[in-house]
Amino acid sequence: MVSRVGEFIALRRDIHRQPELAFEEHRTAALVAERLAAWGYAVERGVGGTGVVGTLVRGDPAAPGARRLGLRADMDALPIQEANGLPWASTRPGLMHACGHDGHTAMLLAAARRLAEQGRFDGTLNLIFQPAEEGGGGALRMMADGLFERHPCDAIFAMHNMPGVPQGRLVFRDGPAMASSDYATITLDGVGGHGAMPQHAADPVVAAANIVMALQTVVSRNVDPQQMAVVTVGALHAGQANNVIPARATLELSVRALDREVRALLERRIKALVTAQAESLGVTATIAWRPGYAVLVNTKAETDFARSVALDLLGPAHVTLDGPALSGSEDFAFMLERVPGSYLLIGNGATGSGDEPRPGACMVHNPGYDFDDDNIAVGAAYWVALAERFLAPAQSPAVAAAG
Repeated sequence: MVSRVGEFIALRRDIHRQPELAFEEHRTAALVAERLAAWGYAVERGVGGTGVVGTLVRGDPAAPGARRLGLRADMDALPIQEANGLPWASTRPGLMHACGHDGHTAMLLAAARRLAEQGRFDGTLNLIFQPAEEGGGGALRMMADGLFERHPCDAIFAMHNMPGVPQGRLVFRDGPAMASSDYATITLDGVGGHGAMPQHAADPVVAAANIVMALQTVVSRNVDPQQMAVVTVGALHAGQANNVIPARATLELSVRALDREVRALLERRIKALVTAQAESLGVTATIAWRPGYAVLVNTKAETDFARSVALDLLGPAHVTLDGPALSGSEDFAFMLERVPGSYLLIGNGATGSGDEPRPGACMVHNPGYDFDDDNIAVGAAYWVALAERFLAPAQSPAVAAAG
């Protein structure tokens, strides 16, 4: 595979030049489907809109002990204007692969070719190329479209790059690993008036200010200090003139947690606090709560198995056995609610060989970001090793240890 890594670096850069937003990944999906079909995979297109599933079966899938594995990569880009000046930068104004999904797709395709041509396994391999991870809920759409009914999996795994972690290092964590994400729009309706005569108005700006400050107590006074929770007011809109009290103010909230019960607690407390604060100041609050992604929970047995593969492949110096939980969110969480599995990280690096930062070595969702192409060989080799071990013959000690 190393001898062919240049092919997949070129493919990654081609995808990077032509980014596509959620559920618009038609070119990327076609590229993926055509290559999988050429390598002998049975390909289903249009799963959940623009999703692609490639299936490769070795041996008798109905034999006792035959196993079914799912590996998932995401394909969508972001509405960000690229600003890194690289030769393979986006050719589409206002769009770029700022999260590395182009690299995730290339890693899994590189593994797909190796497994098709030289893979040693018995069982069913399902390669899932998902659309719309960036807030579009592509995982839910694929599952609603019958993903796991038509392509059942005994376990499922996914990988995401992480800037700030040394390039190629693999990071694991069992249990809650990424936060839920919910969103709320709070609309405060009062009575507008002249800024010089506030006694004749019911000021939603004052109510909004009070609510912003009161919301800071939800985490500090309602959530167990040993639990993680975030309540962020990202926007407050009200009024246009300095001498006019507006009739309406709106707030936009982002709410995150690493525990399902804490997530529910945050919703209850925010709604109660906002309603009470508004009422105490003579305005009316309307709360539009929008559930987002679930808490991502890695199952222990599958994470232990994934760790063992990494240790054998890379050695302990290049593996973090128990990394920190992240406050970001990921819709692979929904797949993990249906199928046991694990979500791991691969380091995207911080610097090059010298003291200067590598071009693109910044956090994801940044106009200067770029995926580190050295990860394609590492990530693909890992997927090959994991697939071959998970789908080893039923009597294999490796399979017994994974169970």
